[in-house]
Amino acid sequence: MPRRPLSSRSRKVAATLGEYLVTFRKLQGLTAEQVADRAGITRTTLRRLEHGDPSVGLDVFLEVCRALGILDFVLVGMNPYETALGQALAQSMLEQKRTLPERVRQ
Repeated sequence: MPRRPLSSRSRKVAATLGEYLVTFRKLQGLTAEQVADRAGITRTTLRRLEHGDPSVGLDVFLEVCRALGILDFVLVGMNPYETALGQALAQSMLEQKRTLPERVRQ
């Protein structure tokens, strides 16, 4: 199945995430080879992730975050109740006396 084209905004975010991973790696004094080994991936795959290649899988991103010790930060950063937007949406639902669905139906 052909891949859907990625928006320019998403491409920019992927590149920025890659830069952040490089920065975390360098701040810890780790080589790319060390991080790749700890994440169980090849150096080439890590290079692709660090350069913002959006075709690298979520599993790779998560394992690199784990290897860098930042996986919990990623999880907290995605928590909707820890963001201003999520808090505002939750407050709006409360004001409308609506509750969050137990699961989202597709």
